Amino acid sequence: MNSIQPVNIGLLGIGTVGGGTYTVLTRNAEEIARRAGRPIQVSFIADRDPERARALSGNACRITDDPFAVVADPAVDVVVELIGGYTTARELVMRAIENGKHVVTANKALLALYGNEIFAAAQQKGVIVAFEAAVAGGIPIIKALREGLSANRIEWVAGIINGTTNFILSEMREKGLPFAEVLKEAQRLGYAEADPTFDIEGMDAAHKATLIAAIAFGIPVQFDKAYVEGITKLEALDIQYAGQLGYRIKLLGITRRRQDGVELRVHPVLIPEKRLIANVEGAMNAVLVKGDAVGVTLYHGKGAGAEATASAVIADLIDVARAATTDPDNRVPHLAFQPDQLHDLAILPIEDAETAFYLRLTVDDKAGVLADITRILAGENISIDAMLQKEAEEGKGTTDIILLTHICREKHANAAIGKIEALPSVKGAVTRIRLETLGG
Repeated sequence: MNSIQPVNIGLLGIGTVGGGTYTVLTRNAEEIARRAGRPIQVSFIADRDPERARALSGNACRITDDPFAVVADPAVDVVVELIGGYTTARELVMRAIENGKHVVTANKALLALYGNEIFAAAQQKGVIVAFEAAVAGGIPIIKALREGLSANRIEWVAGIINGTTNFILSEMREKGLPFAEVLKEAQRLGYAEADPTFDIEGMDAAHKATLIAAIAFGIPVQFDKAYVEGITKLEALDIQYAGQLGYRIKLLGITRRRQDGVELRVHPVLIPEKRLIANVEGAMNAVLVKGDAVGVTLYHGKGAGAEATASAVIADLIDVARAATTDPDNRVPHLAFQPDQLHDLAILPIEDAETAFYLRLTVDDKAGVLADITRILAGENISIDAMLQKEAEEGKGTTDIILLTHICREKHANAAIGKIEALPSVKGAVTRIRLETLGG
């Protein structure tokens, strides 16, 4: 094995994931070489802190603070981009492709925004861009969609694909605490960044859902058309009411094929508590995929962390080592479908999404109120699946009504909610959370 030329890796970034990648590559070098057919070794590292890189690697490879030196180096076969962001990272990836190097990246934001451009450039140069680590950390969901389930017409994918928000929602449910308090705890424990906006506003999950949709349905990457709603407005009260009705609330990335286009949305969702995915707690990730032949399959595991994400990075490196010498036209396509076979299916606006709803209303505690509300819902062809009415607190004069609807178009729900909020007996805004059964 040692007489075979190794695959030389240029590693951009030696932070959490980069450090984990170096550690696992070194620790499992023999096993990896047996799988790949060739040794895979880091030969060049770029990091803003060269001393940190040197402390990890010793004198085993060259070290620089200039990532452009790595992508230009003729001795580097594969560039592993782990610096994040989408300005410098984009330039580095495009330069690496231009120099005929394969690329492995964990950068979901970069691919969600510029994936079409990057994959087209890679196709033209005959190189591979692999990105298993960009979605759900160590869970091999990209490989499952692109290869394992390739016999199927994928119907929908729904996933808990952001560990920070799942940790926060788990803590809110278990401890009954408000969002702001749990967020502080998540930051203290290192589950949330000092600036958690990308996670809690759903942007991180939307980047991942965009890539999942492209691979599941053979469409271009279209992040700008995704509907994104975070968890910052969720109240502990609604998590409690959902539990009383037999549901858990999770932030999901959902993409669904319909006759008129594709739904692509990220938002909080009520899920029946008997579903396995509803019981995924803490910072874990899980993805459900519904294929016409296989039915519903579930992928569960760590969505982040040094070695979990490194697992996906190195799996990509092994794939690159195996496929590097093959005819580029006979490799697994970047987006699962042959590049000239991508469909330009429309991403549907959220108003056209079809889902059920949880509605919480604060109303005057008097006769006839519920009849007015159900009349409005019926006028929009929305039927009620379940209802919970809380007893009015003494001397308060108002009560909470919680309604679960059957599936309807979002625009009809919007119209009904507007009319319900205009009723004199309804106090304030209606709280609305979408509901998905995620059954077979």
